Amino acid sequence: MMTPVNTDSVLALFRRVGALLEGHFRLTSGLHSSAYLQCALVLQHPKEAEACGAAIADRVRGLAPTVVLSPALGGIVIGQEVGRALGVRAIFAERQDGTLVLRRGFTLAPEDRVLVVEDVVTTGGSTRETIEVARAAGAQVVGAASIIDRSGGQQGLDVPYHSLAPVQLPTYQPEACPLCAAG
Repeated sequence: MMTPVNTDSVLALFRRVGALLEGHFRLTSGLHSSAYLQCALVLQHPKEAEACGAAIADRVRGLAPTVVLSPALGGIVIGQEVGRALGVRAIFAERQDGTLVLRRGFTLAPEDRVLVVEDVVTTGGSTRETIEVARAAGAQVVGAASIIDRSGGQQGLDVPYHSLAPVQLPTYQPEACPLCAAG
């Protein structure tokens, strides 16, 4: 079992399982890119998912979270693994009428110390939206974490943020995308 603890080992894992894709992609953020990190291809392997979750847990343990909250769909598996490694609840928010909400009986309370966990952060938009779900429920958000940070340090979060691998891959506004311009 590989223990991803630095950028090189995480990227080696993505390459090994074929999760570093090249082509033309429209990211969840709306940006376009010539490369895509498909975390699901890594997380489909339970040992790799467990190792990534444990590595994130090691980085955030000092924040003393009591619950992990992830946005569906991409954050669910890694959120579960981080929750397992920390020994805390792992829940998720999902879209209903275009807005992230807690459903399925999931609740947060003022005494909850929430860690928001995602697979990939690019602009930080869904992480910020997930943070707001927790705050709207009255919980305290103690931090956020992801496997991959594509933001170039520009995720704009107002809580401590940790990732296993900061990765610089090109992104473009749709109207300025050279891949679109090339057809």
